[in-house]
Amino acid sequence: MTFSGEPATSLGLLLLAVCCQAASGVPLLLRPGSSVAQRAGVALMVAASLAGCAGALGAVFLPVAGTWFLPSGLPFGGLEIGVDALSALFLLPILIVTGCCAVYGAGYWPVARHPGHGGKLAFFLGLLSAALTMVLVARSTLLFLMAWEVMAFSAYFALTTEDEKPQVREAGVLYLITAHLGALALFATFSLLNAATGAYLFPAQGSLPAAGPLATAIFLTALFGFGMKAGMMPLHIWLPSAHANAPSHVSAILSGVVLKTGIYGMMRVFSAFADPPLWWGGMVLVLGSISAVLGVAYAIGQHDLKRLLAYHSIENIGIILMGLGMALIGANQGWEALIALGAAGALLHVINHALFKALLFLSAGSVIHATGTREIDLLGGVGRRMPKTALFFLAGAVAICGLPPLNGFVSELMIYLGAFNSIGAAVGLGPSLPALAAPVLALVGGLAVACFVKVYGVVFLGAPRSPEHEAGHEAGVGMLVPMAVLASCCAVIGLAPGLFGGILNEALVDYRQSLAAHGIAGLVPFAWISIVGVGLLLLLALLWLFFAKRAARLPVAVAPTWGCGYLRPTPRMQYSASSFGATVVGWFALLLRPERHRCEVEGLFPGHSSHESHLPETVLEKGYLPFLEYLFEKAQPVRRLQHGKLNIYIFYTFVTLVLLLAITSGY
Repeated sequence: MTFSGEPATSLGLLLLAVCCQAASGVPLLLRPGSSVAQRAGVALMVAASLAGCAGALGAVFLPVAGTWFLPSGLPFGGLEIGVDALSALFLLPILIVTGCCAVYGAGYWPVARHPGHGGKLAFFLGLLSAALTMVLVARSTLLFLMAWEVMAFSAYFALTTEDEKPQVREAGVLYLITAHLGALALFATFSLLNAATGAYLFPAQGSLPAAGPLATAIFLTALFGFGMKAGMMPLHIWLPSAHANAPSHVSAILSGVVLKTGIYGMMRVFSAFADPPLWWGGMVLVLGSISAVLGVAYAIGQHDLKRLLAYHSIENIGIILMGLGMALIGANQGWEALIALGAAGALLHVINHALFKALLFLSAGSVIHATGTREIDLLGGVGRRMPKTALFFLAGAVAICGLPPLNGFVSELMIYLGAFNSIGAAVGLGPSLPALAAPVLALVGGLAVACFVKVYGVVFLGAPRSPEHEAGHEAGVGMLVPMAVLASCCAVIGLAPGLFGGILNEALVDYRQSLAAHGIAGLVPFAWISIVGVGLLLLLALLWLFFAKRAARLPVAVAPTWGCGYLRPTPRMQYSASSFGATVVGWFALLLRPERHRCEVEGLFPGHSSHESHLPETVLEKGYLPFLEYLFEKAQPVRRLQHGKLNIYIFYTFVTLVLLLAITSGY
């Protein structure tokens, strides 16, 4: 291994983190079913997170130019790694979330109760974390693809931990198919980049012209390949089932950080073009808007708690893409403020979404751990028995809705400011697209509030709807501490966003060098955000003290909820998840295509009646699957080429080689 530049402590710490992450599953492989081995693996993951965070922060505040290079002996060149502020910003949430999930997993999935699955899950969780870190430090496209494939396979095996369940196997197969379709697109992307640069390395910032068919092909293949991983609509088909069926701390990693590798890949490739066409930014902005609106609309109609959270990941990826699209439009128009606000909003939302979505999945996992079900309509009254989990879920809900004083508000405010900034400067339809982001964000925010009012009200409030799934215990300390860490991070960013201005500025410069003279602090009122956030907290504290003192003077009576004169109310009389979201789902019925099954009331003495609603995965079930069935039917004649005879296959290979040699000999 050789090093170009001065020795980099940051890069060394990150490589140490990769080694600790990859080795964290080894103790359980050596001593299956041992709680001591599980704790040793958790300790390695926590050590990796601490070392990696130190390395990432060092890369931002103590940058050293240079890379490490390892000759590979392959025709694609050597393996090169490096770290800059842009990759460091993505590394921070990866390291924080994986460390917290490892600690949480020891309580949520103890090997003493899961001796058959514990070792497999720990090994592939550590391998997934190591691959995620390596993806962010890879500078050669060959190493990037190697880490990308390790990430895909380790995520598959972690996702299919309970592979004895048919729905888990189906979710895993769908994930694996889409992961490899995206990888094929990335093979094309990096081959085209090699044709443009002559090297299998990520191009330098602003080094490529954006005009011509080659640049267009690079953009489209990168958008498809990375968009598939990010869960961008309509490429999101793997995401709901995968996140719903994985163990909850694996879902937190999939949703919180695996999706962000797709965003990182887009930003790394798009930053290589000096003057992106207007339609690039418009396309990304429109796809982001569609993902955001339809993601939250699908979420409102879900009955499965984790599937609902999965659709909110699509919504938030849409918000990130809206910021990225605004930055691309700003680059085309030469609006540095729009580039800074759009890119900074997208980057900060990458961190924010990782934190509050991981918090929500871990909180949901605690509920599932205590009640034994993910079905929202079977829950109720969980907050009385799990008050700490209810508080952490509420914090995550406030953050994901973009409400102050938590972190989701800050990043969405940046994108709002970018939209308002473009209103006066835009001339024409294309440059005016960023202005449309404001009403889209307002609609998404309102729908998100409605969705989480539904979730929190049905799950944590009211009376238990099903005695067999009545929550009986609060989560253990090992599960509560990671949730507390994530909630604290959400609060710190929401109350003191100015602390992260330096990180954002450095990452923006690595995304576009011209932003070095345009700090984000002059465009975003960080001080006022802190003042408003602290003021809201003080107001809430005063109100709580007022009502607490008033309640202390009143007699405490326990009685059933008043049933409007009905003497025997039952839990079935409460609002269900379906009834709460029916109106909003009806607004989007043309796209969502809800299915309802009714047994109507008939006669003077009616018998049993029922009503069920189901929201299909419309894109997959009404779009992709019918097309694939049609393609399979039409491709039947081609299948005759599969004789099952080795000599025929050797002949096919020989003919293919001759044709390739004939084609390439002409160049």
